Amino acid sequence: MTEVIMPKMGDGMEEGTLVEWLVKDGDKVKSGQVIGNIQTDKATLELEAPGSGFLTGFLLTAGQTVPVGVPIAIILKEGETVPAGWGSGGGSAPAAASAPAGESAPVAASAPATSAPVSNERVKASPLAKKIAAELGVDLGSVTGSGPSGRIVQKDVVAAKGSGSAVAAPTATPAKAAPAFAPVAATAEDVKVPLNRIRQVTAKRTQESKQQVPHFYVTVEVDVEKIMQLREMFKAEDSGNVSINDFVVKASALALQDMPQVNSVFQGDHLLQHGGVHIGIAVALEDGLTVPVVKNANLKPIRQLSAEVKDLAFKAKGNKLSMDELTGSTFSISNMGMLDVDTFLAIVNQPNAAIVAIASVRKKVVVGDDDEVEIRHRMNITGSFDHRVADGAVGAKFINLIKSYLENPTRLLG
Repeated sequence: MTEVIMPKMGDGMEEGTLVEWLVKDGDKVKSGQVIGNIQTDKATLELEAPGSGFLTGFLLTAGQTVPVGVPIAIILKEGETVPAGWGSGGGSAPAAASAPAGESAPVAASAPATSAPVSNERVKASPLAKKIAAELGVDLGSVTGSGPSGRIVQKDVVAAKGSGSAVAAPTATPAKAAPAFAPVAATAEDVKVPLNRIRQVTAKRTQESKQQVPHFYVTVEVDVEKIMQLREMFKAEDSGNVSINDFVVKASALALQDMPQVNSVFQGDHLLQHGGVHIGIAVALEDGLTVPVVKNANLKPIRQLSAEVKDLAFKAKGNKLSMDELTGSTFSISNMGMLDVDTFLAIVNQPNAAIVAIASVRKKVVVGDDDEVEIRHRMNITGSFDHRVADGAVGAKFINLIKSYLENPTRLLG
């Protein structure tokens, strides 16, 4: 007999949420086989079977959260029986009594089925969409997905519910007579949208950061004309598409190397200056936000950084990041340049001491040093700093150091 426990998938992980089981109760599994998905505070990760046999005794259903180390299922060999009272200590229903030799393990008693008489297990949909569909009684098989490759996302389920289509066991609502003197506008029903694990943790940590960290902000305008020219040169040489974000990652890494005070963390009576420069890159997901980490960014050529950032973003959107790729940042970057914004203020990603926010590149009419008027590419970058680690003058010096690197980008190519 082998217990399946909520695994610890990183130093900071204290609990996990079951997104879904990928095998049925009583199915035969092999050691190392992916049997479910677990959502941590950083990403959705695969749960592997710790042994071979028949998976049964499910103590956790989709959406439930338990601490690390708590049993959530059991794997039996042929002829083994489920221990008496299995799961009774965790408040879940006990499993069935035994598994006869040569037969599949019994199906454990589990939580009552949801009231919706539809099955959404095999439909291509996000975990949040499946959860909302189950709560609202929406049949995902009749919903058209608007996500990548036709994937059903949250808004598709809400729209289906609002339109009255694809709903299991619909109930007719009698039409209300409208006053003769005024037309009645159609209004959608309010929908209670549950928060997934990533959104819950994001809410908790950003609130803690704003409450516990004394923020201050410094914004500068950066001339990126030379960067735009370098990007065109890279494209002409077929050297890949190096983005504005890649240049900011490299410039920030070198600035942290030059000013290690900013590459620090506040620890009560002292600052811990990190030896490595590890840049966290904020990546927006359908169901929340995650921050994969580029390790030792100051030591890597910009083309290597560019390839690594793209790979991390691709993995993030497919929930394929490892815990090593999600931990250890000493500084963070948030880029909303693709969303047409002039400037924004990012919240410090604890325990980092600073984060840089990148706005959109604009063509602007500017007056040069020789008083000549010309059109240049400009963008705003804003540094958010922990005042316990750096004072205003330090923050201003740091953000202007990043600006200097960006306006002289050949220094970033070494």
